[in-house]
Amino acid sequence: MQTYLVGGAVRDQLLDYPYHERDWVVVGATPQDLLDQGYQQVGKDFPVFLHPESKEEYALARKERKSGTGYHGFICDFGPEVTLEEDLQRRDLTINAMAQDTEGHIVDPYGGQRDLQQRRLRHVSEAFSEDPLRVLRVARFAARYKHLGFRVADDTLALMQHISASGELATLSAERLWVEMARALGERDPGEFFRVLKNCGALPALFDGWDTALSDALLSTLDQALDLGVEARFALSASDMGHSQCRSLCDRLKVPNQASNLALHCARLLPLCKLPDADEALAMLESLDYLRRPEVLGEFLQVARHRGLPSQAAETLARAADALRSITAQALMEQGYKGKALGEALREQRRDTLQRLLSR
Repeated sequence: MQTYLVGGAVRDQLLDYPYHERDWVVVGATPQDLLDQGYQQVGKDFPVFLHPESKEEYALARKERKSGTGYHGFICDFGPEVTLEEDLQRRDLTINAMAQDTEGHIVDPYGGQRDLQQRRLRHVSEAFSEDPLRVLRVARFAARYKHLGFRVADDTLALMQHISASGELATLSAERLWVEMARALGERDPGEFFRVLKNCGALPALFDGWDTALSDALLSTLDQALDLGVEARFALSASDMGHSQCRSLCDRLKVPNQASNLALHCARLLPLCKLPDADEALAMLESLDYLRRPEVLGEFLQVARHRGLPSQAAETLARAADALRSITAQALMEQGYKGKALGEALREQRRDTLQRLLSR
Protein backbone atom coordinates (compact mmCIF):
# COMPACT_ATOMS: atom_id res chain seq x y z
CA MET A 1 0.00 0.00 0.00
CA GLN A 2 1.34 3.42 -1.02
CA THR A 3 -0.01 6.87 -0.19
CA TYR A 4 0.38 9.98 -2.34
CA LEU A 5 -0.53 13.64 -1.93
CA VAL A 6 -2.52 14.61 -5.04
CA GLY A 7 -4.26 17.44 -6.81
CA GLY A 8 -4.41 21.03 -5.68
CA ALA A 9 -1.92 20.80 -2.84
CA VAL A 10 0.79 19.49 -5.19
CA ARG A 11 -0.05 22.10 -7.83
CA ASP A 12 -0.03 25.02 -5.42
CA GLN A 13 3.17 23.88 -3.69
CA LEU A 14 4.93 24.00 -7.04
CA LEU A 15 3.42 27.43 -7.74
CA ASP A 16 4.31 28.67 -4.25
CA TYR A 17 0.64 29.56 -3.97
CA PRO A 18 -1.35 29.31 -0.72
CA TYR A 19 -3.58 26.27 -0.21
CA HIS A 20 -5.72 25.10 2.68
CA GLU A 21 -6.64 21.47 2.01
CA ARG A 22 -4.76 18.30 1.22
CA ASP A 23 -6.14 15.28 -0.58
CA TRP A 24 -4.55 11.85 -0.68
CA VAL A 25 -4.84 8.77 -2.89
CA VAL A 26 -4.04 5.26 -1.72
CA VAL A 27 -2.69 2.72 -4.21
CA GLY A 28 -2.59 -1.04 -3.70
CA ALA A 29 -5.17 -1.24 -0.91
CA THR A 30 -8.71 -2.43 -0.29
CA PRO A 31 -11.36 -0.70 1.82
CA GLN A 32 -10.81 -3.26 4.54
CA ASP A 33 -7.10 -2.43 4.68
CA LEU A 34 -7.94 1.17 5.61
CA LEU A 35 -10.72 0.21 8.00
CA ASP A 36 -8.29 -2.08 9.81
CA GLN A 37 -5.98 0.92 10.32
CA GLY A 38 -8.72 3.02 11.92
CA TYR A 39 -9.82 5.07 8.91
CA GLN A 40 -13.49 6.08 8.78
CA GLN A 41 -15.31 5.47 5.49
CA VAL A 42 -17.41 8.42 4.25
CA GLY A 43 -17.73 7.85 0.49
CA LYS A 44 -20.79 6.22 -1.07
CA ASP A 45 -20.09 6.18 -4.83
CA PHE A 46 -16.50 5.17 -4.20
CA PRO A 47 -14.50 4.58 -1.02
CA VAL A 48 -13.24 7.78 0.60
CA PHE A 49 -11.87 7.62 4.13
CA LEU A 50 -11.00 10.06 6.88
CA HIS A 51 -7.60 9.68 8.50
CA PRO A 52 -8.01 8.65 12.16
CA GLU A 53 -5.95 11.61 13.40
CA SER A 54 -5.73 14.36 10.76
CA LYS A 55 -9.28 13.76 9.41
CA GLU A 56 -7.95 14.49 5.91
CA GLU A 57 -9.55 12.63 3.02
CA TYR A 58 -7.90 9.51 1.61
CA ALA A 59 -9.43 7.95 -1.52
CA LEU A 60 -8.61 4.60 -3.05
CA ALA A 61 -7.12 4.87 -6.53
CA ARG A 62 -9.92 4.57 -9.06
CA LYS A 63 -10.84 4.61 -12.74
CA GLU A 64 -14.02 6.01 -14.28
CA ARG A 65 -16.15 4.88 -17.22
CA LYS A 66 -18.82 7.02 -18.85
CA SER A 67 -22.24 5.41 -18.37
CA GLY A 68 -24.73 8.22 -19.00
CA THR A 69 -25.19 11.96 -19.34
CA GLY A 70 -24.07 14.65 -16.93
CA TYR A 71 -21.39 14.69 -14.30
CA HIS A 72 -23.09 11.85 -12.38
CA GLY A 73 -23.02 9.55 -15.41
CA PHE A 74 -19.94 7.54 -14.45
CA ILE A 75 -19.11 4.10 -13.11
CA CYS A 76 -16.10 4.03 -10.78
CA ASP A 77 -13.77 1.03 -10.59
CA PHE A 78 -11.43 0.79 -7.63
CA GLY A 79 -9.21 -1.82 -6.13
CA PRO A 80 -5.57 -2.65 -5.39
CA GLU A 81 -4.90 -3.26 -9.09
CA VAL A 82 -5.63 0.36 -10.12
CA THR A 83 -2.38 2.25 -10.67
CA LEU A 84 -1.55 5.80 -9.68
CA GLU A 85 -1.22 6.78 -13.34
CA GLU A 86 -4.71 5.44 -14.07
CA ASP A 87 -6.11 7.44 -11.17
CA LEU A 88 -4.38 10.64 -12.30
CA GLN A 89 -5.56 10.13 -15.90
CA ARG A 90 -9.22 10.63 -14.91
CA ARG A 91 -8.52 14.16 -13.62
CA ASP A 92 -9.46 17.31 -15.51
CA LEU A 93 -6.27 19.34 -16.04
CA THR A 94 -2.65 18.29 -16.21
CA ILE A 95 -1.76 20.70 -13.41
CA ASN A 96 -4.22 18.77 -11.21
CA ALA A 97 -2.93 15.36 -12.31
CA MET A 98 0.31 15.29 -10.33
CA ALA A 99 1.14 13.41 -7.14
CA GLN A 100 3.84 13.57 -4.48
CA ASP A 101 5.15 10.53 -2.68
CA THR A 102 6.13 10.35 0.99
CA GLU A 103 9.71 11.34 0.15
CA GLY A 104 8.66 14.47 -1.72
CA HIS A 105 9.20 13.15 -5.26
CA ILE A 106 6.74 14.45 -7.87
CA VAL A 107 4.92 11.93 -10.07
CA ASP A 108 3.89 13.75 -13.25
CA PRO A 109 2.88 11.40 -16.07
CA TYR A 110 0.89 13.97 -18.08
CA GLY A 111 3.12 17.06 -18.21
CA GLY A 112 1.63 19.10 -15.39
CA GLN A 113 4.92 20.71 -14.39
CA ARG A 114 5.56 21.80 -17.98
CA ASP A 115 2.10 23.34 -18.16
CA LEU A 116 2.68 25.14 -14.85
CA GLN A 117 5.86 26.64 -16.29
CA GLN A 118 4.08 27.62 -19.50
CA ARG A 119 1.09 28.97 -17.55
CA ARG A 120 -1.32 26.74 -19.45
CA LEU A 121 -4.62 25.12 -18.41
CA ARG A 122 -4.66 21.95 -20.50
CA HIS A 123 -6.86 18.83 -20.30
CA VAL A 124 -5.33 15.47 -19.45
CA SER A 125 -7.15 13.36 -22.05
CA GLU A 126 -10.10 13.32 -24.43
CA ALA A 127 -12.16 11.96 -21.53
CA PHE A 128 -12.31 15.59 -20.38
CA SER A 129 -15.36 16.09 -22.62
CA GLU A 130 -17.32 13.38 -20.79
CA ASP A 131 -17.94 15.62 -17.74
CA PRO A 132 -19.75 18.93 -18.41
CA LEU A 133 -18.88 20.26 -14.96
CA ARG A 134 -15.28 20.58 -16.12
CA VAL A 135 -16.24 23.55 -18.29
CA LEU A 136 -17.01 25.53 -15.15
CA ARG A 137 -14.02 24.16 -13.27
CA VAL A 138 -11.57 25.27 -15.97
CA ALA A 139 -13.19 28.73 -16.02
CA ARG A 140 -12.81 28.87 -12.24
CA PHE A 141 -9.12 27.99 -12.41
CA ALA A 142 -8.72 30.70 -15.05
CA ALA A 143 -10.20 33.19 -12.58
CA ARG A 144 -7.89 31.97 -9.80
CA TYR A 145 -4.65 32.09 -11.76
CA LYS A 146 -5.15 34.86 -14.33
CA HIS A 147 -2.90 37.20 -12.35
CA LEU A 148 -0.10 34.63 -12.70
CA GLY A 149 -0.46 34.63 -16.48
CA PHE A 150 -2.43 31.40 -16.97
CA ARG A 151 -4.64 30.90 -20.03
CA VAL A 152 -6.79 28.04 -21.33
CA ALA A 153 -5.02 25.95 -23.99
CA ASP A 154 -6.58 26.21 -27.43
CA ASP A 155 -7.36 22.49 -27.72
CA THR A 156 -8.95 22.51 -24.25
CA LEU A 157 -11.08 25.51 -25.19
CA ALA A 158 -12.19 23.61 -28.30
CA LEU A 159 -13.36 20.71 -26.11
CA MET A 160 -15.22 23.15 -23.86
CA GLN A 161 -16.95 24.60 -26.93
CA HIS A 162 -17.94 21.09 -27.97
CA ILE A 163 -19.43 20.39 -24.53
CA SER A 164 -21.32 23.69 -24.58
CA ALA A 165 -22.81 22.90 -27.99
CA SER A 166 -23.72 19.34 -27.00
CA GLY A 167 -26.44 20.30 -24.54
CA GLU A 168 -24.80 18.45 -21.64
CA LEU A 169 -24.49 21.61 -19.58
CA ALA A 170 -28.26 21.40 -19.14
CA THR A 171 -27.77 18.19 -17.14
CA LEU A 172 -25.92 20.04 -14.36
CA SER A 173 -28.01 20.64 -11.27
CA ALA A 174 -28.74 24.21 -10.24
CA GLU A 175 -27.10 23.56 -6.87
CA ARG A 176 -23.88 22.39 -8.50
CA LEU A 177 -23.84 25.35 -10.87
CA TRP A 178 -24.15 27.76 -7.96
CA VAL A 179 -21.39 26.04 -5.98
CA GLU A 180 -18.95 26.44 -8.87
CA MET A 181 -20.07 30.01 -9.54
CA ALA A 182 -19.78 31.02 -5.89
CA ARG A 183 -16.25 29.60 -5.77
CA ALA A 184 -15.33 31.48 -8.94
CA LEU A 185 -16.80 34.73 -7.62
CA GLY A 186 -14.47 34.43 -4.65
CA GLU A 187 -11.36 34.16 -6.82
CA ARG A 188 -8.77 36.86 -7.60
CA ASP A 189 -10.22 37.76 -11.05
CA PRO A 190 -13.87 36.66 -11.12
CA GLY A 191 -14.48 38.42 -14.43
CA GLU A 192 -12.21 35.88 -16.10
CA PHE A 193 -14.60 33.10 -15.12
CA PHE A 194 -17.32 34.70 -17.22
CA ARG A 195 -14.94 35.61 -20.07
CA VAL A 196 -13.93 31.97 -20.45
CA LEU A 197 -17.55 30.81 -20.30
CA LYS A 198 -18.48 33.39 -22.95
CA ASN A 199 -15.59 32.33 -25.19
CA CYS A 200 -16.62 28.69 -25.14
CA GLY A 201 -20.34 29.37 -25.58
CA ALA A 202 -21.29 28.11 -22.12
CA LEU A 203 -23.07 31.21 -20.84
CA PRO A 204 -25.96 31.19 -23.33
CA ALA A 205 -26.20 27.42 -22.85
CA LEU A 206 -26.53 27.91 -19.08
CA PHE A 207 -28.83 30.94 -19.23
CA ASP A 208 -29.98 32.64 -22.41
CA GLY A 209 -29.13 36.35 -22.48
CA TRP A 210 -26.54 36.44 -19.71
CA ASP A 211 -23.66 36.64 -22.17
CA THR A 212 -25.03 39.88 -23.66
CA ALA A 213 -25.65 41.38 -20.20
CA LEU A 214 -22.00 40.83 -19.23
CA SER A 215 -20.21 43.55 -21.17
CA ASP A 216 -16.43 43.85 -21.22
CA ALA A 217 -16.71 46.99 -19.09
CA LEU A 218 -18.82 45.19 -16.47
CA LEU A 219 -16.37 42.27 -16.33
CA SER A 220 -13.49 44.69 -15.80
CA THR A 221 -15.48 46.33 -13.00
CA LEU A 222 -16.06 42.90 -11.47
CA ASP A 223 -12.32 42.16 -11.48
CA GLN A 224 -11.67 45.43 -9.65
CA ALA A 225 -14.34 44.89 -6.98
CA LEU A 226 -11.90 43.40 -4.47
CA ASP A 227 -13.85 44.83 -1.53
CA LEU A 228 -17.03 42.92 -2.34
CA GLY A 229 -18.06 39.54 -0.99
CA VAL A 230 -19.42 36.70 -3.11
CA GLU A 231 -23.08 37.76 -2.83
CA ALA A 232 -22.29 41.35 -3.81
CA ARG A 233 -20.09 40.21 -6.70
CA PHE A 234 -22.95 38.08 -8.00
CA ALA A 235 -25.28 41.07 -7.75
CA LEU A 236 -22.74 43.14 -9.65
CA SER A 237 -22.45 40.49 -12.38
CA ALA A 238 -26.23 40.59 -12.88
CA SER A 239 -26.65 44.35 -12.50
CA ASP A 240 -27.10 45.08 -16.21
CA MET A 241 -30.03 42.69 -16.47
CA GLY A 242 -33.60 43.78 -16.21
CA HIS A 243 -35.43 42.86 -13.03
CA SER A 244 -37.45 40.05 -14.63
CA GLN A 245 -34.40 38.56 -16.37
CA CYS A 246 -32.44 38.71 -13.12
CA ARG A 247 -35.27 36.89 -11.33
CA SER A 248 -35.24 34.18 -14.00
CA LEU A 249 -31.49 33.79 -13.59
CA CYS A 250 -31.78 33.46 -9.80
CA ASP A 251 -34.57 30.91 -10.19
CA ARG A 252 -32.61 28.94 -12.80
CA LEU A 253 -29.54 28.72 -10.57
CA LYS A 254 -31.50 28.43 -7.31
CA VAL A 255 -29.34 31.23 -5.95
CA PRO A 256 -29.42 31.42 -2.13
CA ASN A 257 -31.75 34.07 -0.74
CA GLN A 258 -29.11 36.55 0.43
CA ALA A 259 -27.42 36.69 -2.97
CA SER A 260 -30.62 36.62 -5.04
CA ASN A 261 -32.34 39.33 -3.00
CA LEU A 262 -29.36 41.64 -3.32
CA ALA A 263 -29.12 40.97 -7.06
CA LEU A 264 -32.82 41.73 -7.52
CA HIS A 265 -32.50 44.95 -5.52
CA CYS A 266 -29.56 46.04 -7.67
CA ALA A 267 -31.28 45.16 -10.96
CA ARG A 268 -34.34 47.19 -10.01
CA LEU A 269 -32.94 50.09 -7.98
CA LEU A 270 -29.47 50.91 -9.37
CA PRO A 271 -30.90 52.98 -12.25
CA LEU A 272 -32.85 55.10 -9.73
CA CYS A 273 -30.33 55.85 -7.01
CA LYS A 274 -28.26 58.75 -8.39
CA LEU A 275 -29.41 61.40 -5.91
CA PRO A 276 -33.16 60.81 -6.29
CA ASP A 277 -35.80 63.15 -4.90
CA ALA A 278 -37.16 62.59 -1.39
CA ASP A 279 -40.11 60.41 -2.43
CA GLU A 280 -37.94 58.18 -4.64
CA ALA A 281 -35.24 57.93 -1.99
CA LEU A 282 -37.74 56.96 0.71
CA ALA A 283 -39.32 54.32 -1.54
CA MET A 284 -35.86 52.96 -2.32
CA LEU A 285 -34.84 52.76 1.32
CA GLU A 286 -38.10 51.10 2.26
CA SER A 287 -37.65 48.57 -0.52
CA LEU A 288 -34.22 47.75 0.93
CA ASP A 289 -35.81 47.27 4.38
CA TYR A 290 -33.37 49.81 5.80
CA LEU A 291 -34.97 49.83 9.26
CA ARG A 292 -34.65 46.13 9.99
CA ARG A 293 -31.73 45.14 7.74
CA PRO A 294 -29.17 47.96 7.54
CA GLU A 295 -26.55 45.53 6.20
CA VAL A 296 -28.57 45.11 2.97
CA LEU A 297 -28.40 48.85 2.31
CA GLY A 298 -24.65 48.76 2.98
CA GLU A 299 -24.08 45.97 0.44
CA PHE A 300 -26.35 47.68 -2.09
CA LEU A 301 -24.39 50.93 -1.82
CA GLN A 302 -21.11 49.03 -2.20
CA VAL A 303 -22.32 47.57 -5.49
CA ALA A 304 -23.75 50.95 -6.52
CA ARG A 305 -20.37 52.63 -6.04
CA HIS A 306 -18.79 50.14 -8.41
CA ARG A 307 -21.54 50.90 -10.93
CA GLY A 308 -20.71 54.60 -10.87
CA LEU A 309 -22.76 56.03 -8.00
CA PRO A 310 -20.81 59.08 -6.77
CA SER A 311 -19.37 58.68 -3.29
CA GLN A 312 -21.25 61.79 -2.18
CA ALA A 313 -24.57 60.29 -3.24
CA ALA A 314 -23.81 56.99 -1.49
CA GLU A 315 -22.77 58.78 1.70
CA THR A 316 -25.91 60.93 1.58
CA LEU A 317 -28.16 57.89 1.31
CA ALA A 318 -26.31 56.15 4.15
CA ARG A 319 -26.63 59.24 6.37
CA ALA A 320 -30.28 59.56 5.42
CA ALA A 321 -30.97 56.00 6.49
CA ASP A 322 -29.28 56.63 9.85
CA ALA A 323 -31.33 59.79 10.34
CA LEU A 324 -34.61 58.08 9.46
CA ARG A 325 -33.98 55.26 11.93
CA SER A 326 -34.01 57.85 14.72
CA ILE A 327 -37.52 58.97 13.78
CA THR A 328 -39.82 56.68 15.75
CA ALA A 329 -43.55 56.38 16.17
CA GLN A 330 -43.28 56.78 19.95
CA ALA A 331 -42.68 60.54 19.86
CA LEU A 332 -45.64 61.09 17.53
CA MET A 333 -47.89 58.88 19.65
CA GLU A 334 -47.06 61.10 22.63
CA GLN A 335 -48.29 64.01 20.52
CA GLY A 336 -51.65 62.29 20.09
CA TYR A 337 -51.20 60.66 16.67
CA LYS A 338 -52.66 57.20 16.18
CA GLY A 339 -53.93 54.85 13.51
CA LYS A 340 -53.77 56.04 9.93
CA ALA A 341 -52.82 59.57 11.00
CA LEU A 342 -49.79 58.18 12.86
CA GLY A 343 -48.53 56.40 9.76
CA GLU A 344 -49.02 59.48 7.59
CA ALA A 345 -47.24 61.75 10.09
CA LEU A 346 -44.35 59.31 10.45
CA ARG A 347 -43.92 59.12 6.70
CA GLU A 348 -44.11 62.90 6.33
CA GLN A 349 -41.40 63.44 8.95
CA ARG A 350 -39.14 60.97 7.20
CA ARG A 351 -39.82 62.59 3.84
CA ASP A 352 -39.04 66.07 5.20
CA THR A 353 -35.81 64.81 6.77
CA LEU A 354 -34.79 63.24 3.47
CA GLN A 355 -35.62 66.43 1.59
CA ARG A 356 -33.35 68.47 3.84
CA LEU A 357 -30.48 66.00 3.48
CA LEU A 358 -30.78 65.70 -0.29
CA SER A 359 -30.93 69.46 -0.81
CA ARG A 360 -27.61 70.12 0.93
